[in-house]
Amino acid sequence: MDRTTTSPVVGLPTQQHQQPITSKLKQSPTPSLLDKMESENTTPPDKSTRSSFSSVREADSDLAQNFTSTKISSYSNLAEDAVEDLPSSADMATQTQFIPPLTQPHSKLHGSWFPAVAAEGFQGWKQIGVRGKQASKSYGDLQALKIVWSTPVPPVKKKDPEKPAPGQSRIEKLPTEILGQIIDHLVLDVPPNGISARNVDLMSLLLTSRTLHSATLNALYKNITIPHSRIFRKFLSHIAQNTELGTIVRRLDFSHFNPTTLFSTASERATTRNLTPETLMQCLELTPFLREFLAQEYIEDEIDANVLRKLFFGLERLQAVDFCGCSSAAFKNSFQSILLSDWPESLSISRLSMHKCITLPSQVFETLLPRLGNLTHLDLTGTRVTNEALLSIPHTANITHLNLSKCRLLTADVVIDFLANHPAVKGLVFLSLGVDARSHQLFDEDDLNKLIPILPHSLRSLSLKGSKMAASHIDLLRPLTKHLEELALGRRLKIADIDRLFVPDETNDEDVDMQLDWIPHSLKYLDLSDYTATELDLLTLFGRNTSIMKKYSAPLEVIEVTDDLYGRLAKSPVVKQLGWTVTENGSRAWLVRVHDPEEGPRDSGLRSWKMGAAFWGMRKIPVANAEVGGMYGSYMFKRKL
Repeated sequence: MDRTTTSPVVGLPTQQHQQPITSKLKQSPTPSLLDKMESENTTPPDKSTRSSFSSVREADSDLAQNFTSTKISSYSNLAEDAVEDLPSSADMATQTQFIPPLTQPHSKLHGSWFPAVAAEGFQGWKQIGVRGKQASKSYGDLQALKIVWSTPVPPVKKKDPEKPAPGQSRIEKLPTEILGQIIDHLVLDVPPNGISARNVDLMSLLLTSRTLHSATLNALYKNITIPHSRIFRKFLSHIAQNTELGTIVRRLDFSHFNPTTLFSTASERATTRNLTPETLMQCLELTPFLREFLAQEYIEDEIDANVLRKLFFGLERLQAVDFCGCSSAAFKNSFQSILLSDWPESLSISRLSMHKCITLPSQVFETLLPRLGNLTHLDLTGTRVTNEALLSIPHTANITHLNLSKCRLLTADVVIDFLANHPAVKGLVFLSLGVDARSHQLFDEDDLNKLIPILPHSLRSLSLKGSKMAASHIDLLRPLTKHLEELALGRRLKIADIDRLFVPDETNDEDVDMQLDWIPHSLKYLDLSDYTATELDLLTLFGRNTSIMKKYSAPLEVIEVTDDLYGRLAKSPVVKQLGWTVTENGSRAWLVRVHDPEEGPRDSGLRSWKMGAAFWGMRKIPVANAEVGGMYGSYMFKRKL
């Protein structure tokens, strides 16, 4: 690594170098202001500005619900300084002396010219510095320097008494746990676009010292993200050659995997044989302490029966499994084949996501759920889970995140009974019971009258999307808005009804007590996407008598609307006048309040129950603490329910 420091003028060495350097950067005129601006823009992108290829990622800005989706590596814009290997004539000039023969000491015709001695300043061609390294161009150097027979004796460096001995620096003396936390900040959960190099800083840190090498290895191999099959093959080769590295691995993350990054056709991918059921099985065998396995639809055909048996029966410490979007016939057949196996009475898995695994039969859930006694996170969106399977969840479970969206085989009375009486759901934080109202309805008005009052005070996110609501439900929802941060409403409500969630009533004398005892709401996100462009009364929403869009509706920050309204709202000057803007991502659109810097820093939106997500309205439950990106980001923030 070139650790040569330079002065503000590019190419000039600082005063730290005591010996002359004969190879230096190409000289250039004094940079102009424009050149300085361009040079400042060539610094490597940091962790917060890099995005995953072919994925959805939360962008860091002062505006909520601002996503990025790019397919060009952020490293592709880097510029490199030109290096001139050939030394300049001034630097290469040497002092020589003429030595006559001994037999003719006064002759100027006979004799030879030799370079000056080292004491006079000549260092020899082997000491020429090229980019911080000792190297030579042989012919060109010898031609310029004539002949050199010996190298000078290097000066003895005085030892700095304040410099610590190797391995004794302050950072190396830190406890391993603290040192690991520091190094973790250099790790990229979201890989760069395409096939660009990543974790370059960690590669350099490996070469610093033995202490940092050990701590860096742990950070480098603890959470493995696989963006394409070549990375998987490289990782598998490393842990196969050094089996101790496999014992460090705690997470295998395929959420960013894109098979088309390197190979455009299925036949090309099949020929390489990088990621296959056999190699995936080998990888699981070499990572015995794996705790989180994050898959998605792009690797569904590689998850065969042997892989499933290893995940459920062979990894005793496995805590989180995510099969998001896996619905191929091969995946279904593999799952069915292991149902006949001898299952243990309990499984170690505490976080399970079967989000949009729409082809799995009900028997899968009736086999799995009764064995999840440590369950905390369960996402069954769009699956064929039955009432019997839901009620079979052990009472020892402590579910905080539950997603039962679009589960058509569930009935309202069983879901209400489960939420009211099952001890495993007394501490719910995230609950989604949404459906697509165009094709299915789970709760009618009477069902909601029974459901809303039994919901726990621990809730922070609630989705009743697709349910049939009435104005009377607002009175039931008001107590929940004092601790909820996300609320997705059903259909058939008017804007005037929804507005009552944010302000007390002012119709009669009895409401005076309500105004005096009024507790402000805590909502940050309101989902009105059930209302089509013709059903949502925009005139009332933006009118003077409605508080939803006013400043005093804070902390409300995001209002989701149907994506059909995006074009219309984006052109409306009223939105901007009221201090809002419109954003969209895929099939979703949001009204977002513009942050006023005078009000202090904007709420980042990060919450422990979001497990890494910063923005509002996620449709998929994460099962691992990680940055949002890849296919999971698409399911969370880009797709409709």
